[in-house]
Amino acid sequence: MDFQLLRATETDLPFIMATERGEGYDAVVGRWDEARHREAMVDGSHAYFVGVDGSAPIGFAILRQWASAERVTLVKRIAVVVPGQGHGRVLLAAVIDRVFVETDAYRLCIGLFPDNHRARRAYEAVGFTAEGIARGSAFFHGVHRDELIMAQLRPEWEQRRPQASKASPG
Repeated sequence: MDFQLLRATETDLPFIMATERGEGYDAVVGRWDEARHREAMVDGSHAYFVGVDGSAPIGFAILRQWASAERVTLVKRIAVVVPGQGHGRVLLAAVIDRVFVETDAYRLCIGLFPDNHRARRAYEAVGFTAEGIARGSAFFHGVHRDELIMAQLRPEWEQRRPQASKASPG
């Protein structure tokens, strides 16, 4: 895999919107209309990324509270074109690295529906830890649903990084 994680631009919106509307995602991944995406791309709080393998985009991630003063960032949405191929793990691992390398975030969190076992396994594989259930915290398709909250802290990420890639103290 010749993978790159790129900052998304407005030209990536058709891909992002098509991906978040992929088969089966209506039950687990939110979706916005084009106007909402355009607003988020320029509001200073969101960061959009597209994962590319060679020249083909394989998925995207939207983060909220990018470089926030609270030092907490949320993975708002992540989706891949072809689930079950390991692309989500590769994409999320790259997103985690970007957050902790490019910002001073201490905490990176993600929410998922408790019955989404595939997502939970993928998130655990890249270092997220389940913290608990936030009752009724997701308003999804007009219904309040519980979310399993998972997070990764900077010290945990630092411990997971390969020794060769750790920066030497200055």
